[in-house]
Parts: sequence; C-alpha cells; structure tokens
Amino acid sequence: MTENLSEKEKQKRRRENLLDDATKELNEWTGENTAVEIHLFRMFSEVFKRHDKDEGDALFIVGTKTTTPSLAEVSSAPVKPWLFSRVLALLGISFGLLTLLFLVFHSDKAVPGMVFIGSLAVPFSLAIMFFEINVYKNISVFQATEVFLIGGIASLIATMVLYQIIPSGNGVDLGSALTIGFIEETGKLLIIGYFINSFRLNYIFNGMLVGACVGAGFAVFETSGYTGEFGLITLFVRSWQAIGTHTIWSAIIGAAIILAKERRQPVEGKTMVKPKFLRFYVLAVLLHAAWDWQTPVDFLNAFDIQKWLIIIIGWIAIFVLIDAGLREVRTLQGQHIIN
Repeated sequence: MTENLSEKEKQKRRRENLLDDATKELNEWTGENTAVEIHLFRMFSEVFKRHDKDEGDALFIVGTKTTTPSLAEVSSAPVKPWLFSRVLALLGISFGLLTLLFLVFHSDKAVPGMVFIGSLAVPFSLAIMFFEINVYKNISVFQATEVFLIGGIASLIATMVLYQIIPSGNGVDLGSALTIGFIEETGKLLIIGYFINSFRLNYIFNGMLVGACVGAGFAVFETSGYTGEFGLITLFVRSWQAIGTHTIWSAIIGAAIILAKERRQPVEGKTMVKPKFLRFYVLAVLLHAAWDWQTPVDFLNAFDIQKWLIIIIGWIAIFVLIDAGLREVRTLQGQHIIN
C-alpha cells in the first residue's frame, strides 16, 4: 500500500513539474521567467456562491465615462468571474426546454431555436467570462456586443476571402489542417486588430476580451452553418467542444497583439512580426490545425482524447495570459501611468 501511494505521489509530482515547465515556457513569451500557478478552484470559487441582482447589474454597467475606474482603482487581485455561469445556465435551460419541445411534441418549430441557443450558449458565456476578467472595466456591454456580432461576421467574411486566395485541401490531413488553421486564425486576427485600433485599447485584458468576442461570434455563426448542413448531431457535438476552440484561440491572439504593440500606438504591420506576437499566434494556429487534423494515432481519437489535450493546452495559455494581465496592472500602477 505504501509503495502504491509513493508511486501515485511520484506521478503527481511529475504532472506538476510538467505543468510548471509548460507555464514557465509560455510565461517567458510574455517577458517573465517564472512558472504560473493555476488555481482553478480559487478562480471559479465565486461561481458556487450566492450573488444578488445588484452585483450582476454592476458588472453590466461598466465601460461608460462614469463607470470606468481610474488606474489606481483597478484591482490586481486574482480574477474570480461568476456571472458567465449564470448566463450559461440560462441558455442551457432554454436549450433543454427547446429540446424537450422537439423530442416530446415533435415540433419542428423548435429546431431554429435549438440551433440558435445551442450555438450561442458556450461561446457567448465564455465571452461574458472574459468581459468579467477585464479588470479595467473600460469596454461596455454595447461595445462587446458590437465586436461579438459585427466582428464575428466580419471575421467569417475575411476568412472566406482568404479561402478564395489560398487552397485549403480536404481539411483532414496535416498540411490541409495547417492551412485552414492559418486562414481562419488570420481572418480573425485582422478583425481583432481593427477593433483594438478602433477602441484604442492598450491592455492585455482588453485584447483578450476583444479576441474572445470575435472568436465567440465566429464560433456561433460557424456552428449554426454546420448544423444546417449536417444536422442536429453536429450541434450537440460542437456545443460542448466550444469550451476550447475559437473563443480562446482568438483571446490568445488578442492578448498577443497587445503584448507586441507599442503602448498607446495603433496595431501596425510591424506588430505582427514581433516574437511576443508570433509565438502566441503560431500557438493558436497549431491548436486549430491539431483540432482539425485526423491523426493516425488511434488512441488519441478514443474518447476525444485529442480534443481534450488541445482544450487543456489552450486553457493553460489563457491562464498564463491572465497572470500576465494582472502583472501588467501592478506594473502600471507602480509606474503611476494614468489611464
């Protein structure tokens, strides 16, 4: 028994060391040479607590001249989003009721609602999470919705234009998957950069939010399209998979743009060739390509192991960038840079 426990402890330490090595490597891309501790339960601890309506209302009224805090008032404490879980629950219940209507009463009229809510639930909830994480509170709900809707559609248009220029192949072999990853992440990148310039944003959390909103909009419209083409089973599969796809890949790219660009300067072509941007951008492209690639390794296809590994890697990058965002707050406050 002691030997078994000892072996388990060794395995646990190996996993911890592997995670530390991964976060340290990613954190070096942000300019810091330390591992990042990931505390899932602490970050999401507020999800399981009771919150009244006023707390939710306070989160939705930020981003105006009177509700944007000064830099000195911005919190650098660990982020603890919770409202997104209520949004997800609301959308989940709505989807469940529509599914009940379809299965029990065989009402085809429920199908459009199922497609809309099912496509929306996870990406939109994640966008709300990144809205909460934006501790600067300098982007309003209206602006975030604008990026979600217009940015999502515009990124699809940009992607379609790139598809007309660059042959993408069958979408399942490695070369084709890499091409598709490059095309779609570049299409979203162009729109993310536009909104960062349009809103004159300068903070890592701002870039993450704009990227997440563009990616969430892209995911919603793409899933709706695929469901119309391949049926409701596609909706059920892509709905849960959205926890680790376009929304977080685009959030990574948005944060990388801010890391690379000069403070208070617009996003320019030279921003896109800086290592701080390129590393995270290539990571997003590779995650996307690995998601589409039908690997010949059979065990990776069992129980969606390949998908779960990609989701985990993507979220590790997000946690590292959240740490970099909080570090940025502390740095700016220490330098007394006025918002």
